[in-house]
Amino acid sequence: MRRTVTLAAATAAAVTAAVLGAAPSASAGLTTYCVGTGGAVTVPNDLYVPPGESCALTGTIITGNVAVAAGANLVVDGGRVDGLVEIASDGYLDARNSTVRGDVVVASGGYGVYLQDTDSGSVTVRAKGSSTINTFLFADASTITGSVNASAGDVRLDRGTTVTGSLSTNGSYYTDLHDSFVDGALSVLNSGSGSVICGSAVAGRSTFAGNVGGVQVGPNGTLDSCASGGYFGADVSITNTTGGVTVDDTIINGALTVQRNTPAARVAANNRIRGGVAGDPAAPSAQRQAARAAAADRDATAQDRTDARHDAAVDEAAAAGAARL
Repeated sequence: MRRTVTLAAATAAAVTAAVLGAAPSASAGLTTYCVGTGGAVTVPNDLYVPPGESCALTGTIITGNVAVAAGANLVVDGGRVDGLVEIASDGYLDARNSTVRGDVVVASGGYGVYLQDTDSGSVTVRAKGSSTINTFLFADASTITGSVNASAGDVRLDRGTTVTGSLSTNGSYYTDLHDSFVDGALSVLNSGSGSVICGSAVAGRSTFAGNVGGVQVGPNGTLDSCASGGYFGADVSITNTTGGVTVDDTIINGALTVQRNTPAARVAANNRIRGGVAGDPAAPSAQRQAARAAAADRDATAQDRTDARHDAAVDEAAAAGAARL
């Protein structure tokens, strides 16, 4: 009889809580929901940022995978994720001074990924599809252990960023490397606003094809400011490019092929190209007339997009209060 009464009381309490709209536990099964801010704690399972919400973590360790839902933001500073991170449409990942041991995957129409002084696994950016959002991947002084594959958006590696595998983009808006390293091959195909490679090193073969807006290798181009050339450990091919091609102050430990570019590629005399130049470069007189047209500051534009989403996410998380991790 006592057991029956206790069970009835517990049932009544549960019904009352449901009627009053009691919030569910932050940890449901093997997933922890994060809305708000979190500190130096360990999340012993997967973490999920619900649609349209913001989660800002400082010094937090997540032992599982992370999912950032549509329109959601995850900001991690001084933290660690042991699994992979998946970012949905209009979702955003901002990781600084952190480690992501798994891969990072951005769905079609994801807002973007910003890595600063952060180590991560391979990064994949899916094709834009019908989305109106232009995704981005910006890596600043970071290490990507594995490869980068992007089929959309703005791709910029800067300040000593290293990719231990290959970097391949097809259909990005632009793909730029500044003072960075790619230990494998580099492939930039069909970009909408060209590619800039400045002060960087690529160990494997480099292929640029079908790009609109030009390709700038080294300084004295028209796409972006650049102080120095770079090093390529294998053959470099730049073909079927419109908007101008410039190769300046660069070392190529292989051959340079420039074919079917409009206008013809300008290959400066100060390059050191071990395997020679093949194709149809511009005549020497035209090569000396490297244009200095003012171009949009791509770095400033990238930083503006990152700062705007980061600041808004941190403010929203603070307004939500402490997350129940």
